[in-house]
Amino acid sequence: MATTNLPPSIFNDVVGPVMRGPSSSHSAASVRIGGMARDLCGGDPDRVLVEFDTMGSLATTHESQGSDMGLFGGLLGWPADDERLPESGAALKAAGIELEIRILELNDAHPNTYRLTLWKGDVEHRLIAISTGGGMIEVIEIDGTKVRLFGDYDVTVIEVDGDGTTVRAKLTDLADEVHLAGNDPAMVIVNAQRCVDEATLATLPAVQRVRYMRAVLPVRSSKGLTVPFLHASEMVASGDATTRKLSDFALDYEKARGGIDEPEVIEQMRKIHGIIKNGIQIGLAGTSYDDRILPQQSHRFAEMLKAGKLHDGGILNTAILYVSALMEVKSSMGVIVAAPTAGSCATFPATCVAAAEAMDATEDQTLRAMLAAGLIGVFVTTRSSFAAEVGGCQAETGAGAAMAAAALVELAGGNAEQALGAASHALQNVLGLVCDPIANRVEAPCLGRNIAGAANAIASANIALSGYLHLIPLDEVLDAHRQISENMARELRCTALGGLSITKTSKEIEARLCKPDGGCGSCG
Repeated sequence: MATTNLPPSIFNDVVGPVMRGPSSSHSAASVRIGGMARDLCGGDPDRVLVEFDTMGSLATTHESQGSDMGLFGGLLGWPADDERLPESGAALKAAGIELEIRILELNDAHPNTYRLTLWKGDVEHRLIAISTGGGMIEVIEIDGTKVRLFGDYDVTVIEVDGDGTTVRAKLTDLADEVHLAGNDPAMVIVNAQRCVDEATLATLPAVQRVRYMRAVLPVRSSKGLTVPFLHASEMVASGDATTRKLSDFALDYEKARGGIDEPEVIEQMRKIHGIIKNGIQIGLAGTSYDDRILPQQSHRFAEMLKAGKLHDGGILNTAILYVSALMEVKSSMGVIVAAPTAGSCATFPATCVAAAEAMDATEDQTLRAMLAAGLIGVFVTTRSSFAAEVGGCQAETGAGAAMAAAALVELAGGNAEQALGAASHALQNVLGLVCDPIANRVEAPCLGRNIAGAANAIASANIALSGYLHLIPLDEVLDAHRQISENMARELRCTALGGLSITKTSKEIEARLCKPDGGCGSCG
């Protein structure tokens, strides 16, 4: 029985968040970080200082890839799919909140590190958090004290006069987790389904200050949480992968992770499926947005496909059309599902929907295929990362292709062993793929790589169903995936400092997109 402080959830870490913006690592994670910082200071701050490391990914991308947009919205208390997010900067000013961004040599260990200092009246608060990929976050420091908060609980931060051991003991039976903060025995961190109420606080000795931070994840953790497995090899050891579907294992996992029953899991995926299908229809109907590189293009593909003027690609052509539609929705600030990230929001969802339609699958079959894909994502995030800032595009569209391949095996009636094989094939095909956004935007070559991911998924599913040997088990492929990420040059990990990002044409497009006041984030 595998246990961990924070086992991934299909709906927290993989198929979600539901959001607006170009990048989940930037746009959605920053909303969550901003929201927790806002809670820390008890509402709208008066002034905010944001600091990014010169050697991190955010120094060059914080505005063009949506970190500023999301952070400003979070500081205002908005959710990640709020329709006002594109105007969050103006709204922040209108609210009278002063904000300054500094780029400094900070030597942060993680490339997606946010350092926030907030003032409300005469009180100063400091929060350091990291975006770990796919919209997931970790708060690592509050007011100089080391912490580990993931947004999966309502948090009560209690500062006491002296040692907090007595307070901790009094709250242990009332909360899921109570612990002393890393380097400050006077700070007690309480993780629970609800914040500690006033009546309980009144019974505690020597309390000096209390602060609250609300949960930001849809699936919360709970006391004594266990999951049946965390890795593909553990899953295979837990049941017969030749007779069970991958979705069977996925349901076992998410029921345990969320503390919910099977109908609730299915219903949550049904909502996600509806958002994806609606996004495809919106994209096909046409999108527009001034601040983007690529215009709407999916309509031309649809016209050529309908006229019979394209090569016969079977479901791949439908997948290309749907991938294009979803990516265009993302680039127009429409609502998408980061599955597993915003930059790869189309590979798995579009391919799965296209295949389901071609096979005339029932909605239940489609939802189960999506759950199968979600479990592959759990394995990815447990052993490696979705974040392009950590591992390049192999981390984003690579994971998306592996998820899509597993979903297609499920739709074709394949078993869990075949689905794992398809995911292994798909990931092996993209190891080392870099992230080099053109003009510092998450549009191109992202669109082409999402489309290539769809082709990779279809091919990988078909060869797995045909019994082709993948040779290297998925866990070992993911270990290689992680090792390659660690060895990948910083310039090739979504920093816009290498590859296609620094070509002459990319720089010309970037200059053209810059606003006269320099407020595009690409001008430095």
